[in-house]
Amino acid sequence: MTPIHSLHDFFARSGAEVRLYHLGRRVTPLAMEELARFEALELPWAEPWQGQARLACVFTLGDAPDPLIWFLALPLDERGLLSPAPRDAFIQRLLETLGRNVRRLGEARDDADHLMRDNPLAFTPSLPFQALLHARASHDLDRPASQHLELAEAYLGGDQDEHWQSLGLQGLADFAVRHDGDQARRLASRLASLPVEVLRPLCQCLEHVEIAAGLADALRRRGEQAADEGDLETLCACVRAQSRGPATQVAAWYDALLADPNACGPDLLAAMAARGWEALEDGERLPRFLNRLAEAPQADFTALARDLALIPRLRLPVLMTLRQAPPESAIAAHLSGLRPPH
Repeated sequence: MTPIHSLHDFFARSGAEVRLYHLGRRVTPLAMEELARFEALELPWAEPWQGQARLACVFTLGDAPDPLIWFLALPLDERGLLSPAPRDAFIQRLLETLGRNVRRLGEARDDADHLMRDNPLAFTPSLPFQALLHARASHDLDRPASQHLELAEAYLGGDQDEHWQSLGLQGLADFAVRHDGDQARRLASRLASLPVEVLRPLCQCLEHVEIAAGLADALRRRGEQAADEGDLETLCACVRAQSRGPATQVAAWYDALLADPNACGPDLLAAMAARGWEALEDGERLPRFLNRLAEAPQADFTALARDLALIPRLRLPVLMTLRQAPPESAIAAHLSGLRPPH
């Protein structure tokens, strides 16, 4: 029998129906083939977060009514590749717990749950990430949405203007994952009037899903209104949510924000890097972003630049921008304390 050396091996042998998801920068699906290549050290992790490959493993065995969910944070090296030792230790412990017949997992839910309770690789995602994962996995497994979706659809569509206090985060997450074009148009038309108590958690959900152009425009208008009112938290929420809009619209707003030195505080720059990193893959926008980051006295330039450099698509552009920074630039002033990954 072929030995089990990796998570991919384990799931392939378990007979489970498995869905994998990134849980670092956004909740997005992860193909089993990509996990296999990552574990074989053939690929860096596509969406690293704080030096880790964070993923959710949602798997169902046999006739079990509900799936098991494992949240794992696998350490990465400075190139974004897997550091194998912690993963190997987890696999060894998994096999010792379940025995060599990995299909026994279907009869050992308590053992599998115990593996997570005192597992150094386990972590607890934030509540928005948990809600989005539940919404995404339920949709992908053809299961019904939560009971909270109906109220969210009625309120966000304008059919029910009162009792927003009854809205639940899970309902907003289900709406974000399942909404259609008509619902997006209706939401865009009423986005300006949503109370911030609804808007901010809604944005935390929308930042994980692709959104239509009209909704992206409405988010920019609401974000700019918040900026005029000095509401930084709402501005950042809108920036993060708008990052899943059409690329040209995201780029246009980022360019406008980066052109305004008064807008580019550490919170806004962190929001752009965390959720809109694709827009930074540009020969002019990335240097402008890094320069604004270097100019922000309260921003952690070193940590954020390192984090961006771990993203495979941004690794070379970030390193080249750092190395080619003009001597008089704000970036150059930080380089003596920064050793980029190499």
